[in-house]
Order: sequence, then structure tokens, then C-alpha cells
Amino acid sequence: MTEPRWVRIGLAVASGGVLVFLYLPLVILAIYAFNPSRLQAWPPTGLTLHWFAEAAANPGLRAAIVNSLIAGAGATGVALVLGTAAALAVQRFTFFGRETISFLFVLPIALPGVVTGIALRTTFQTLDVDFGLATIIVGHATFCIVIAYNNVIARLRRLPRTPEEASADLGADTWTTFRRITLPAMGTALLSGGLLAFALSFDEIIVTNFTAGPGTQTIPMWILAAIQRPAEVPVVNVVAFVLILLSAIPVYLAQRIAGGATGGGRY
Repeated sequence: MTEPRWVRIGLAVASGGVLVFLYLPLVILAIYAFNPSRLQAWPPTGLTLHWFAEAAANPGLRAAIVNSLIAGAGATGVALVLGTAAALAVQRFTFFGRETISFLFVLPIALPGVVTGIALRTTFQTLDVDFGLATIIVGHATFCIVIAYNNVIARLRRLPRTPEEASADLGADTWTTFRRITLPAMGTALLSGGLLAFALSFDEIIVTNFTAGPGTQTIPMWILAAIQRPAEVPVVNVVAFVLILLSAIPVYLAQRIAGGATGGGRY
């Protein structure tokens, strides 16, 4: 059944309005990144790359980038290992409380970040753990695990069990079957989940504020501190613009990988 022309036009207008609502602020920010003036005056008086050079020369920003990369990589690694193990246990075995455990694994992504941050900070203080990059990684892993878990369990639900059963019938042990049969079949799910988890960790600010130690800054923390200084606003605009571009890469790749693995009835 073909929709009336006014319905198609209405949907197109609504879609365009949503896109403008979502991306107009990002476009304005991108324009300000090239603004030669330190003042946020509209319209800009010209275009310049000066603030990009100033951002690249900022030692505090470079240290924050390194910290964000380490925290993102660490949290992603922890999330992939623990999320995969949890997904295998929930999907491949039947035991009492399985649905409850599955719910508890997904719950952290729905909790307010401030609640998770306070809980983690209180726990670290109770256990007398020194705050630093390690505590940031643990904090980020709490929500990154959900991404890895969801991706892997969705893939396991679509995987046939016959290859694993055939491997066991031919004498392979559990580890060999996992390494040669299950893991390759989960490869794209792990890759897309890892990319999404890294992107989330790289941009996280709320949990990071509660779990970072003195003098430890990630990029979002550096932005939050720098934007309160009017002289640093042009550099903040540049950093935010670059973050938009960099954040889009893993999300796009994850979408392409997941879509390529599941689209077209090939799976």
C-alpha cells in the first residue's frame, strides 16, 4: 500500500526537523572552531586554523588525550572479557536465576551516572583504593560491559549449535571448540561492541569525575575545567569539534560491521 503524498511530505519534514534539532548545535560549534576571535560573536569575522595549533601545543590537553586512550582501551578490554564470559554463561547454560542475572548485567547502563559514580567512589574509599587511571578504568568498565554483553548475547542467540556439537563429537575439548568455532563466529559482534564501548569510555565525564584521582584528567574533564576560563573557549571549541569527528568513526564502523554481519539475510 502506497502512503498518500501528504504523509510522505510530513514524514520528510519531521525527519528533517529532528536532524536539524540534533545537529545544528554541532554545526555551530564547528564554525566557532575556526573563528579567529576569542569572543563567541555571531557571525564569525573570518576563518583561521590558529586555535588548532594552540590546542596541539597544549601539554595538559596532550596528557588528557593519553589518559583517555588508556582508560578507553583498558575499560574496553575488561568489558569484552567479562561481557563475553557472562553472555556465554547466560546463553549457553540453564540455571536458577538466569533471567535475574541477565537483568542485573543490563541494569548499569540505565542507572544515572551520578549514582554509579557515587557508589564506586564510596566503595574505593571503603577499600582504601588509591584513585587514578585504574579506578577510572573500573568505573568505565561498569557500563562498557553492558555493551559487550548485549552484542555477544545477541550474536549467540542467532548462532546454530550444530557446529559446536560437531566439534565436541569429533573429540575437541571446550576450549578448542570455543577458540575455533564460537570465537570466530562472534568476531564481528566483539569488534562492534569493542568500538562502541571505547567510544562511550572516551567521552565519559560523570563517572570519571567521581573515580579520577588528583591531577588525573581525561579529555572531557579537561574540557569541563577549560571552558570555565574565557580565554580557553576557542581551544575548547577546537577540541570539541575534533572529538565529534573522532567519536563518529568507531560508531560508524560498529554500525557497518554489525549491519554487514546481520543484514541481507546472510546470517
